Amino acid sequence: MNADLVTRRIVKPAVFMLCLGPLFWLAAGLFGWAAIDLGVNPVETIQDTLGIWGLRLLLATLAITPLRVIGGWPRVQAFRRMLGLFAFTYILLHFLFYLFVDQAFDWSQLVADIVKRPYITVGFTALLLLLPLAVTSTRAAMRRLGRRWQTLHRLVYPAAVLGCVHFWWQVKADVREPLMYAAIAVVLLGWRALRSIRRRRARAASTPLARGAGADRDSREDQHPAGARAPVHGLAE
Repeated sequence: MNADLVTRRIVKPAVFMLCLGPLFWLAAGLFGWAAIDLGVNPVETIQDTLGIWGLRLLLATLAITPLRVIGGWPRVQAFRRMLGLFAFTYILLHFLFYLFVDQAFDWSQLVADIVKRPYITVGFTALLLLLPLAVTSTRAAMRRLGRRWQTLHRLVYPAAVLGCVHFWWQVKADVREPLMYAAIAVVLLGWRALRSIRRRRARAASTPLARGAGADRDSREDQHPAGARAPVHGLAE
């Protein structure tokens, strides 16, 4: 069995099940299975767990391109769409749980919270930024949008920043965990910024003919990244 087949038939299903793990754990605790205890405040535990895993998976999605480029692991590209959609799912469930359980589906109270509480404002904004990315994470959307697809999916960068800020502002005392996620986001986004600067300098130093060829190559790489056999899906590089 070749490596591509192993990735598609074994590794991807395994990663899929691992991404479902937090939901299985919450369901087991909610229904009293396997002696899992959600603590003295299960509502808070469920809501926090959904949000934290949404942020973790979002950062894991952003880590795919550095792993591919720096680590020389082209097959990790196959997991980006899955991780991105799982991240959006957890973040959406985090919001819906807050809306239905905490706010009892009271839209007026929800709007008041979004306006008055900054950490809810930035969290809700992050969700809105991720919504069009989840909707357009298909091959058909990529073909229809062309290069605009790549531009649209760069919204994941401010969404990740806002997710870290949301978590940081929500924590009242011990900020070590949100600080760790914020540091990871800074590293992942900083790497992209440096890579973009180097690309622009390389283009500026090239001849006009080379610049034209480089732009055409970049256009192709946006749709078919180096080392990946399938088109990019999910969130931006």
